[in-house]
Amino acid sequence: MQTPKAMTIRLAPEQAEQLETVAAVEGRPVSEVVRSAIAGHIDRRREDRDFQDGLRARIERAQKMMK
Repeated sequence: MQTPKAMTIRLAPEQAEQLETVAAVEGRPVSEVVRSAIAGHIDRRREDRDFQDGLRARIERAQKMMK
């Protein structure tokens, strides 16, 4: 198992308060709520055709640079 990577995010005070409220109501740590939200966002991107097209284009550009 890989070591988790620590990251820092900056939130507006209102958003931080809302996030803390969601975590408290769900009885979960804030970090778990954030990880769950990120996982959901990534899953939606995987299903998004426009995003996937953009990803393919970016990979193709990077591959051309490496030649």
